Amino acid sequence: MSDIKIRCGHLLEQNPRRRVSDTDDTMFHHSFNPIFNFSERLWRPHMDIFETPDEIIIRAEVAGVAPQDLDIEVSENALRISGKRAEASPIPGATYRLVEIQSGSFERLLKLPRTVDTTKVTANYTNGFLKINLVKQSC
Repeated sequence: MSDIKIRCGHLLEQNPRRRVSDTDDTMFHHSFNPIFNFSERLWRPHMDIFETPDEIIIRAEVAGVAPQDLDIEVSENALRISGKRAEASPIPGATYRLVEIQSGSFERLLKLPRTVDTTKVTANYTNGFLKINLVKQSC
């Protein structure tokens, strides 16, 4: 999909300006209760990672994120997916009983189980799911 930004390189380094401080995807292991909190926050989309004989496939549940707000960075051994889901504006005068839909920025850095060919990365976004296909490098 042409609207999704994919950048390839040899190493993925942590950008010191980002609010995320850890690069091994452990920064989100602590949960919090977002009820009645409309401030911008980090969130963690659910993901599946699986392999076929030729590919590593990653699916991310990112409903509500516009394709142009997704950013994918790929190295031979790691993948970073980041983006932002716009926050729904609170309705004036409404009494909220439950607020579970997370919004704001997210970033996931995934170490890949095999080396991939960074020249053969494809991504598509359908029905709220981002699917990334990474071709394994031949041994």
